[in-house]
Amino acid sequence: MPEEQLFKTEHQATRTEIAEALRDAAAQIESGDVQLSSATAEQTVAVPDSPRFEVELERLTDSETGDQRYELEYEIRWTE
Repeated sequence: MPEEQLFKTEHQATRTEIAEALRDAAAQIESGDVQLSSATAEQTVAVPDSPRFEVELERLTDSETGDQRYELEYEIRWTE
């Protein structure tokens, strides 16, 4: 199945800023309509009543430096 990326943003933020963004996202998800926006893009999507919700925590190791980093992801998915 071909993948089409509709929106992506990534930037450094404080824990407080991230928590605020997640609270705003939670309110939008609960309302059923999520509006994503950045300086260069905007996307709105309707979230169904019962989508699939996944939480994933990974520890990754850089093969060249041996440095470790963590990724915490919250994912909501559904089919149309």
